[in-house]
Amino acid sequence: VQLQASGGGLVPAGGSLKLSCAGIFSVLKINAAAWYRQAPGKQRELVASITNGNRTYYVDSVKGRFTVSRDDVKKATYLQMNDLQPEDTASYYCNAGGLATVALGRFDSWGQGTQVTVSS
Repeated sequence: VQLQASGGGLVPAGGSLKLSCAGIFSVLKINAAAWYRQAPGKQRELVASITNGNRTYYVDSVKGRFTVSRDDVKKATYLQMNDLQPEDTASYYCNAGGLATVALGRFDSWGQGTQVTVSS
């Protein structure tokens, strides 16, 4: 299953973007969907996740600014990003799986990410 992220772009500091991830709920036995990001020279990190029970997780650096959500009808998940800062610049990826897999980011494959660039 290919999970494609979209919605990235170039925004000034303080701006907003909404990322979308399609195809995520076509995978069986998914316990959570998640967004990750990878900046140049850095490891990929878990940014936000949402479980089938709608329990959410956010890395400390985005709390209060980012919101993860899901649409079971459209089989998609979203990441609303507000008050973007230059340190949010990265390629953003989505994925889904079991809770441990999501927490550790240990997926066999990754779909194409979407670039978010925040200018100062």
